[in-house]
Amino acid sequence: MDRRALMISLMRLLRFLAVWLFWPGVALIAWGELTPNPPALTQHIWDKAEHFTAYFGLAVMATLVVGLRRALAWAILGVIALGGALEILQGLLGRDAQLGDFIANTIGALAGLAMAALFIRVTGGSRLVGGGRRH
Repeated sequence: MDRRALMISLMRLLRFLAVWLFWPGVALIAWGELTPNPPALTQHIWDKAEHFTAYFGLAVMATLVVGLRRALAWAILGVIALGGALEILQGLLGRDAQLGDFIANTIGALAGLAMAALFIRVTGGSRLVGGGRRH
């Protein structure tokens, strides 16, 4: 298998995984941010790193699925808005809502966008969903 065929196969696999793991990822993140007693295994991890990593992953998956087109801006804004909404809900549910968590979410989402966009450019990939002309 030549390098180009390998990259195409890798892109297809990653997009397939992104399509099927995005919404379960959203549900897991929402549960983790809203549960009154977060799992004990996260006690020894800096919470800002957890926030960064979670939203990095969501943004990577969104970018791989939507591709490099105008709709991607809305997808990433949606990921960032999710982080903000969950922080507000934390405050309403008696947990500690922190601006630092929202900042970590946002930086993670933007870093995930940048990493996935770079990957798409390097592999020559295109979007997975949507049709019609490119914007």
